[in-house]
Amino acid sequence: MTHLDGAGAPATTGRCPFARLLQQRALLVLVAGLAAGGVAGLVDAARERDGLSRLDPATAAAVLRLRTPGLTDLAQAFTFAGSEVVVGGLAVLVLVALVVRRRFAPAATFAFGIGGSAFLTVAVKLLVARQRPGAADRLGALDTSYSFPSGHTLNSAVFLALVVWLLWPAARYAAQVALVAGGAVMAVGVGASRVYLGYHWLTDVLASALVAIGWLSVVWLLRAPLARIVVRLAS
Repeated sequence: MTHLDGAGAPATTGRCPFARLLQQRALLVLVAGLAAGGVAGLVDAARERDGLSRLDPATAAAVLRLRTPGLTDLAQAFTFAGSEVVVGGLAVLVLVALVVRRRFAPAATFAFGIGGSAFLTVAVKLLVARQRPGAADRLGALDTSYSFPSGHTLNSAVFLALVVWLLWPAARYAAQVALVAGGAVMAVGVGASRVYLGYHWLTDVLASALVAIGWLSVVWLLRAPLARIVVRLAS
């Protein structure tokens, strides 16, 4: 059965769209749950120094053997791109642009996603309280904050995913492929740079990726109700 929607176009009603919505939400809940379970496992491994965390010292030693001036410059560029100053500054610009264009619902989702990512970075760091790798092999300034997870990796991954989501509807297929590929390269590059420069263990970065996946699943789950609330407040 069909009816006319607000734009005068036919819209399909029935159980199928509702069933698809339930399936999508169930999948998002599953992904978020699996990501949370993975993070919990890495937290336990980091505290007990077993499991995957056993790979951390060997990975750090292997990175030392791989360092070259060219790779160091590249890693520093990725780390700068994923820094709080750059990601935070770009996030403010995106949010302002959305508000100016009166795209309040996407602006609320974007702000919720970025704000939650920043909160999770601090909260998980304080919860795990893992020390960073030794300062002797670190390439850069001293950082006294905790190591688990990598804030650079988590926040830049969430930011990039949200930007891809915002640009996706207006992009053609080739541009969509470029957006996903570019975002993936940036996210992986930022994470790898943190291990390369000696600021994080490998499992810190892996945990950051899982936190990002889990949080983005939650953001997508709450996107529709959040949009409805914002629309009502703005009307």
